[in-house]
Amino acid sequence: MKYLSTRGTAPPVGFVDALLQGLAPDGGLYAPEAWPALTRPQIAAFAGRPYAEVAAQIVSLFAGEDIAAETIGDICAQAYASFAHPAVAPLRQLAPGLFLLELFHGPTLAFKDIGLQLLAHLYDHALAARGRTMTVVCATSGDTGGAAVEAFRGRANVRLVALFPEGRISENQRRFMTARTDDNVRAVAVAGDFDDCQAMLKAMLEDGQFARAVQLTAVNSINFARIVAQSVYHFTAAAALGGPARAIAFATPTGNFGDAYAGWAARRMGLNVERIVAATNANDIVARALRQGRYQRGAALATQSPAMDIQVASNFERLYFECAGRSGEETARAFRAFAATGAIDIPPAALGAMGGVFQGVAVSEDDTARTILAVYNEIGELIDPHTAVALAGARKVGTAGPNTPMICLATAHPAKFPQAVHAAAGVWPNVPPAMGALADVAEKFDRLPADIEAAKAYVRDFALS
Repeated sequence: MKYLSTRGTAPPVGFVDALLQGLAPDGGLYAPEAWPALTRPQIAAFAGRPYAEVAAQIVSLFAGEDIAAETIGDICAQAYASFAHPAVAPLRQLAPGLFLLELFHGPTLAFKDIGLQLLAHLYDHALAARGRTMTVVCATSGDTGGAAVEAFRGRANVRLVALFPEGRISENQRRFMTARTDDNVRAVAVAGDFDDCQAMLKAMLEDGQFARAVQLTAVNSINFARIVAQSVYHFTAAAALGGPARAIAFATPTGNFGDAYAGWAARRMGLNVERIVAATNANDIVARALRQGRYQRGAALATQSPAMDIQVASNFERLYFECAGRSGEETARAFRAFAATGAIDIPPAALGAMGGVFQGVAVSEDDTARTILAVYNEIGELIDPHTAVALAGARKVGTAGPNTPMICLATAHPAKFPQAVHAAAGVWPNVPPAMGALADVAEKFDRLPADIEAAKAYVRDFALS
């Protein structure tokens, strides 16, 4: 199995190199040279199987000969052993034909744990096999940073820097980064928004001399292994509801577009997905692009669903590449233009291909709060604001037919956003033990301006000290 850059000029690489590089040298994102396919009987057989076994089968398809299938099985078993629910990603029915896929049973109470716990164990194996150490820089809109710190802290072969936008994430999101004191991790508050953090990361990765000097990589969802990990729960959830014999729809709270693209990847591999609702908050660049055909950056707005306060959705480049006939030349042209002007017009054929799977919808702050309250009144359960965006989007769009279940991705535990939940429902969420243990721990973090050279100096000092 080989991996290509979406921008077409970087040489193909194997799975481990794509894993360790994160971003391709030409600034593109890695995608498989050919998508593996699962048959309908294979997908149906996922129903009732342990989550780690399903993950191992899917990851092995992408790892190819780079990592032995037996080793992948051991890695997946270790990655998901710490999850609080035996199903890892259980389904909860809200109403006839409407389900929540609970993705917050990992150690930091967010869906990012599902990808990052796996990545940490894959990195351990790959770096040990090559006798290497690496520096991981993570740009986070809230949950990725905490999940990365938890997954990589204490590991001898990885140094981790988590960049987060100061004042734009919840206290509980922040504490999962700043209350850890392991010597190999650093949390850094950036005076800017998430897009500034992401731009700093990409600039560091694209500076080849710098990246080589500090042995730099990234574990954001620009890393294709994250997409592989996140595709797994689309398969397990669909199989539990009778897929692929019946079509399934998904509603995804959309920020950096990784989860939505992972659903597309599962469909590309053979899952019977009727549609994917890409639900955004007021930062609606993806929803507008899918509706209007123009992908245009705006100012990042602060909302009650801060992990989605993003105006540059990195994984949209992967979808563009696929829907533009896998043309690296066209994708490079488009995203160079986007970097220069902040906008691109999606070619009609590509937009039509996107619209065959995705439907974009923006959800207001009022609708988000009303959805939190409605779920609490209907079933006595609290949901977080990101999950509420997905659920509100699903209710606006619906499915094509009454026999198609709609699965909404519940991406975070409500306790990670207690103020927003309380403001909407008048009830404080219960505090899980994993979060309560951090409440009285002194925080430790550094501060940086939204400046690429300052970030490089910081990372260089940490990596080479």
